[in-house]
Amino acid sequence: MTEPLRQGDKIRCDACPVMCYVAPGKTGACDRYANLDGVIIRTDPLTLLDNRIAEGGQIKPFLKADWDNKPFNCDDFQVTAMGAGTTYPDYKPAPFIVSKKIDGIDFVTVVSEAIFSYCGVKVKIDTDRHIGDEGSTVRYQGEAVGLVITGEYGSQMLSLGGVDHLTGGGKAEGKSTCEALMRLCNKEAVELFIDGGSKVVVQAGKPPIVDEKVEERMRVGCGSATIGMFASQWKGLVDEVVVVDDHITGVVSEHQAGKVLGWEDTGIRVKGRRSTPGRYFEVAEPGLGWGGTNIEDPLTILGDWNPKKGARPGLSILMVSTTGDQYGYYMLDEDLVPRKQAMPDTLIPSVELIGENCEPALCTVMFMGGAGGSLRSGATNNPVRLTRSVQAGTTTVTVGGAQAYVWPGGGITIMVDVTATPDMAFGYVPTPAIVAPLEFTTTLEEYERLGGHRTSVRTLDDILAKGGEYGSNVRAIQK
Repeated sequence: MTEPLRQGDKIRCDACPVMCYVAPGKTGACDRYANLDGVIIRTDPLTLLDNRIAEGGQIKPFLKADWDNKPFNCDDFQVTAMGAGTTYPDYKPAPFIVSKKIDGIDFVTVVSEAIFSYCGVKVKIDTDRHIGDEGSTVRYQGEAVGLVITGEYGSQMLSLGGVDHLTGGGKAEGKSTCEALMRLCNKEAVELFIDGGSKVVVQAGKPPIVDEKVEERMRVGCGSATIGMFASQWKGLVDEVVVVDDHITGVVSEHQAGKVLGWEDTGIRVKGRRSTPGRYFEVAEPGLGWGGTNIEDPLTILGDWNPKKGARPGLSILMVSTTGDQYGYYMLDEDLVPRKQAMPDTLIPSVELIGENCEPALCTVMFMGGAGGSLRSGATNNPVRLTRSVQAGTTTVTVGGAQAYVWPGGGITIMVDVTATPDMAFGYVPTPAIVAPLEFTTTLEEYERLGGHRTSVRTLDDILAKGGEYGSNVRAIQK
């Protein structure tokens, strides 16, 4: 670390572009670095991942770690970037460049806490409920932090963060965006509001809460898919089945699955745009009701029944949603008007089977960032070689030890499931930007080819014994 600049008793921290002057015994604005007896130190411990987790191991903090009086074997542990410190302003090697032999081959892991201005999260919310129109603004603390994007099969999707919200929309917007991203990445619950839509509570790995209602199930499929899966369950028990869905409502008597099973015509008419036989679009508006529509009474999607095409008094109809949460049983009266009846016991197992085949509703949070720029110079003197090595698959990227997906194309654009990372793996700097633990791993031979900082490579034993740049306290106590 360079000689710190001072302002009286305060020391300037160079761990991010804010360049805080930190008073004795205090932390900087990010709470990640502090002034301890005139030295800038990292407040969080460097973290090791115990590869023996399946055998009862655990994540171990590096700072004064308790090794339970057991012999320490470096082969069992992986150094993450959690608590490692930063390479900023990137003219120097990464805080830790660790050598390790695996199956007789020398590997190197470059460990650094990366500062991400170009980052965000993609949020998958498992629900059929309409939470907002595509393109609608998503707000946190009243500030715009993202938008609703294209929905997926049984899930609503949000894209939050990004450099425009972090740095391009004013101080309040940047601060709220940074806080929302950090809390989501650290697996905390975050309350979001969608313009013209719902209030949604999102927490990675937990069910979403939409307008105060906890979602329990994803849909089993669209209405057409539900017909395809369960038509044989209904044959002989009911004359007609309608599966109500916001996207594709299914009608068993018209559907190809019903035709294959020999289903007779019923004279049913469904309001909406007919796609192919037994498949209807736009039967209702999106909403919080049956199958993600805005209806509470499923009969509203039906028109007059046609006696010339099979409608008759006593014809039975099962109407059900794509989760099995809503269902009703009806019979046509003498005027061919459907009247609600008690649900026959013979049909209840088929409705329960729909529910059984629905997966639990969860929120998925994927951190996404561009690990490019000067960050790469902490690993190598020739940054573009690192990019090309990552793209070629000869260098792997992890986030707090969790495997990251690297997007094809230029740069190092990564995405990682935050539930795979250790707790509290993400931080922030008040520029504002997200701080994420980043590890690059490759063979020693490849690292040298990349122009890596060979003289900064250290063994794990050496790191355990001597600690790192931010003070000797940042090391394990071996017992």
